[in-house]
Amino acid sequence: MKKLLTYLNKPAVKSFQLKPITIPKWTKDNNASHKTSSLPFRQDDISCPVGTVIVKRIILEDLIQAQRLKSLGFNYPGQVSAKDKKIDLTGHHFATISYKDDHYGAKGNINVWNPNVSPDQFSLAAMAVSGNKGFQSISAGWIVYPGLNQNNQSHLFTYWTADGNNKTHCYNTLCPGFVHVSTKYAIGMLAQPVSIYDGQQYQLEVSIYQDHVTRDWWFVLNNEPIGYWPKSFFTRQGLADGASAVFWGGEVYSSVKEKSPSMGSGHFPQEGFKKAAYVNGLKIITDITKEVSSPLASALKTFASSPNCYNVQKILGVGEFWSRAILFGGPGGCIF
Repeated sequence: MKKLLTYLNKPAVKSFQLKPITIPKWTKDNNASHKTSSLPFRQDDISCPVGTVIVKRIILEDLIQAQRLKSLGFNYPGQVSAKDKKIDLTGHHFATISYKDDHYGAKGNINVWNPNVSPDQFSLAAMAVSGNKGFQSISAGWIVYPGLNQNNQSHLFTYWTADGNNKTHCYNTLCPGFVHVSTKYAIGMLAQPVSIYDGQQYQLEVSIYQDHVTRDWWFVLNNEPIGYWPKSFFTRQGLADGASAVFWGGEVYSSVKEKSPSMGSGHFPQEGFKKAAYVNGLKIITDITKEVSSPLASALKTFASSPNCYNVQKILGVGEFWSRAILFGGPGGCIF
C-alpha cells in the first residue's frame, strides 16, 4: 500500500495532454430563467504555478478507507427493471433517466444539494456513460459520502470501472487511471455553495465525451477540461469505441437494515423547480464527428427503483435547458 501511495503522489509526468484535441460544439442557451444557476465552486485562495495542476494529495488513511468504499451502482439501472427487487437487496436506490443507444458523450447541468447521510451511506447526483450493459462506465457529479470525504458535505467526484465493479473500479484519484490536467478544479473538492429550498439554485455543468482523435474519455466541468481516462483502460466491447448508454439522476446507498438517506433536495419531483433537484440541458453526441443534439423524447426512459422513497419526472419544456430535463429525488426512509 505504501508503494501505491508513493506512486499516486509522485511528481507529475513531464508531458501529458492538457486539453482535448476535439471539442464538441455544445449548443449555447439563451434561456433567461437559467440565470438562477451559477458556478458552485469558489476556491479563490487556490492557485497553481505555471506548468502545474491542482490535485488532492493522497494520504495513507485515504487508501485504507478506499478499501471499504462501496461500489457506485450507476450501471445497475440498465440491467434491472423497476419490478426487480434484487436491486433493493444491494442497498442501492435510483431515480434516473437514460438514453440507450450508441453515442460518444453527453452533457447535463446537475443541481447541487447537501442531503443528510449517516457515516456508512452516500447520496449523489451524477451523469454516467456506459458500455457493454454497464460492464464499463464513467461517472461524474457530486456526492455526499463520509466514507470517501470524511465529512457530510457535497464534493465533486468521479468514478469509473472497467469490469463491472469487480476488481477494476476507482473513486476520484485513489488509484492510477484518471489523468488530471485542470489548474482550477481538483477532483474531490467541495461543491459550494449548495442550493436552497425555494431559493437560489446552483449546479455543475458536466460533460463526458470521447475525443475522436485520441479516443480518450474527457471530463469537462463548466467548460474547464478537468482530465481524462485513457482509451487503453477500456475494451472495444466497452468504452474504447463509444458508449451504448448514458444515465442522469440520483443514487443513494445504505445498508439494507438501515433507513435509506434523502436524495437530491430530499423532496419529491412533484414539488417542482427550486424545491426538487434537477438535471437539465440533457445533450448527447450521436456520432464521432462530435455533432451535439438533444436526445429524442421517446428515447429517454425514466427509472425509479423505490418510488415510495424517491422518484423522477421527465420534463419536456421549452428552451435549450428545459426541453430535455428531469426533476428527481425524495426523502428516503426505505428499509429492505
